[in-house]
Amino acid sequence: MSARNSLQMAPSISANPSVPANLAALADPPTRHIDAAVMDYFLIELVNTLRESSAVATARSKKVEQEMVEAGLIPPPVAVSSAPPAKKESARDSVTSPNSRNTAKAAVLDEEEEAVRVRLEAIGLHVGANFTERLCRDRPMFSETLDAIKFICKDIWAACWDKQVDNLRTNHRGIYVLQDNAFKPISRLSSWEGRAEAVKRARLYVAMPAGIIRGALSRLGFHGAVVPEVASLPQCTFQVKLPKGT
Repeated sequence: MSARNSLQMAPSISANPSVPANLAALADPPTRHIDAAVMDYFLIELVNTLRESSAVATARSKKVEQEMVEAGLIPPPVAVSSAPPAKKESARDSVTSPNSRNTAKAAVLDEEEEAVRVRLEAIGLHVGANFTERLCRDRPMFSETLDAIKFICKDIWAACWDKQVDNLRTNHRGIYVLQDNAFKPISRLSSWEGRAEAVKRARLYVAMPAGIIRGALSRLGFHGAVVPEVASLPQCTFQVKLPKGT
């Protein structure tokens, strides 16, 4: 496998001959080369690990809550039912409808998925901020929002996913749409349950990239929302919403 330099930065050389080389390396360490597939493997294992971790954390919190309810420390949770009015039962009606069981199971899964998504986005915030700090070290601050967005479309995208954004659109009112027609983190994603299930799973794998974009913007002084959307694999769209006047 070929190796690549994710930061595209040359090793530093001390301009002052009186400064020892080891001190110069500490102040400005040389760039490390990593394998091109490391980011892909890291994201795969990260999603799986956080899914297991979130499931354990959710089960632990529910157990503590149940113990507090049994001890009378907190009131029991109120079950909110949105089911339609009950109709007259017949001999053919089952006690518990399969649809209701599937709905309850889906609600639990959605809760767990949301917990994983939040943690992935938080990790992406740190990654994006650190990448931006390294890449912008020798650049002046961006005064225009569009320049910051172009920096993400070119430099951040190339550093993280080996290419630039395929399409950038804006309404010039604080909304930018970044489209990647072959987004690397989901380019090889599939599911034996069908394409619709693969698209659903892809939403977790774009949570960290969304956090990277948010973290990069935050480090540049622009705070906004980043909403990823996967309509068909391997295409992915990120909608960036920034406050007006930024």
